[in-house]
Amino acid sequence: MQDAQDIASIAAVTANIADIAGLDKGCFGANKEESPQHRRTAVSKPPISDPRRTLTLRDVSEASGVSEMTVSRVLRNRGDVSETTRERVLEAARRLGYVPNKIAGALASQRVNLVAVIIPSLSNMVFPEVMTGISEVLEDTGLQPVVGVTNYSPDREESVLYEMLSWRPSGVIIAGLEHTEAAQAMLGQAGIPIVEIMDIDGTPVDSAVGISHRRAGRQMAEAIIAAGYRNIAFLGTMMPHDHRARKRLEGFEEALAKAGLTLVDREFYSGGSALLKGREMTEAVLTRNPQVDFLYYSNDMIGAGGLLYCLDKGIDVPGRVGLAGFNGVELLDGLPRKLATMDACRLKIGRVAAEIIAGKRPSGVIGGEGIELFPTLQKGDTI
Repeated sequence: MQDAQDIASIAAVTANIADIAGLDKGCFGANKEESPQHRRTAVSKPPISDPRRTLTLRDVSEASGVSEMTVSRVLRNRGDVSETTRERVLEAARRLGYVPNKIAGALASQRVNLVAVIIPSLSNMVFPEVMTGISEVLEDTGLQPVVGVTNYSPDREESVLYEMLSWRPSGVIIAGLEHTEAAQAMLGQAGIPIVEIMDIDGTPVDSAVGISHRRAGRQMAEAIIAAGYRNIAFLGTMMPHDHRARKRLEGFEEALAKAGLTLVDREFYSGGSALLKGREMTEAVLTRNPQVDFLYYSNDMIGAGGLLYCLDKGIDVPGRVGLAGFNGVELLDGLPRKLATMDACRLKIGRVAAEIIAGKRPSGVIGGEGIELFPTLQKGDTI
């Protein structure tokens, strides 16, 4: 059953890529707009006799009254073409329903104008904001992001990466620094810009953009200790596959040890995050260890569930129990009390990663950059 699901997932990615694959084709001939004396006279094009016939540049050329070369330059946003001619060509293409077939050009150049974006999840409120940053930067570049989701599975990440690289994308943006040996080899031999995002605690294949999760964990622990809490528990989901949460926990425990403390309890769940799961995990810890006075969650979703559980049970927050999450998601704005958290710089991570792929960084160099961003600790009402 799992094999069938993996095959279906890969097939979906393949279909998505095929739908929008594209590459700028070479322009053979002059780049200037043809002179008026050589311009064709616009004619009214009769309906295409066979509606199943694939439209071509010639159809748009005849409908707009300009040469196929000019149509090509307009549709690729290349060359010296007047605004009047551009609008006439675009109007004709829209009227006919013409969509360029860019796969043929990709065969010649061995590259398509896709950027493979490989992330673990689209359901945890973190990566959609990263995707927004990527899309904003790539919008005017001609590059199109195509997303593959791994569900935190190293094997699925390897399969998705293999499938996407087979389409020869212009770049890869992939979450995390930990990959299977085969995936690491594929990334190293891809010959295109690779940006590993979200984390800088490790050695990237090419470029990395993210935060130090170990430092983030230490900073949160220091704030909790400074507030007077001593009986601290950690609650995490997708453990141990969420490497970034694991690194935050490592940094957190380092800071506790420096203060002569250790975690008094921990609650792990191998599945995904949800408000209900946060409630259940919080109840389990507080029932098992009533002396716990602080709950540090691996993310805001389960932290929000924990906060709602405490408020429903009449537990004094932060007097009796303090709480903190991670990511700084918008969900927290709708809670009756502001959960302590850290902004994970998600939007900026997406933007900077896309800038590297598109060659928009101030250095002008594509690839080979390590960029650390610094999250902000927000104490809210729960520390």
